[in-house]
Amino acid sequence: MAVLPICITGEPVLHRPASPVETIDEGIRALVANMIETMHEAPGVGLAAPQVGVDARLFVYDWTDEDDVRWHGVAINPELLVSPPPLGEPDDDLDSEGCLSVPGERFPLRRSERALLRATDLDGKAFEIDAQGWLARIFQHEFDHLEGVLYVDRLAHPHGKAALKAIRRQSWGGPGQSWMPGIDDLDA
Repeated sequence: MAVLPICITGEPVLHRPASPVETIDEGIRALVANMIETMHEAPGVGLAAPQVGVDARLFVYDWTDEDDVRWHGVAINPELLVSPPPLGEPDDDLDSEGCLSVPGERFPLRRSERALLRATDLDGKAFEIDAQGWLARIFQHEFDHLEGVLYVDRLAHPHGKAALKAIRRQSWGGPGQSWMPGIDDLDA
């Protein structure tokens, strides 16, 4: 297994829909293992293939909820059904979200409280998870990556404007930029 560099916003693979995974082979298994190691090293609770420069509809996740239940795995060619997000302004603390492809930045974003994930695992077996709370947020965030959408793309004013300023301040937004978990200190 190896830690992979994480693409920063502006890399083209992050801003277009990812291609379906046609076959689950040793290459996909190795990619998933490397993505899990990268996610843990970053540290993060999810990581989508486009974030490591790979055009593939898959993401990994690993999060422990408040009841000490660990949710972890891989979602290959996922579908995601979400309930409507709650109305109102996002809470600066409760709705604060970050992204390994916009490292060191956090902004509040309203997400749906519930999401139904349907996907395939590494054995080619279909599964379904009815997620609520933070797990639903994680699935929505990672699924967005597979659609070519970063969470900063969804931010409303004034947070969207602040995100654009932060991206410009870091000179991000163009191709060829990445960071290496465990080596680069970017406060992801």
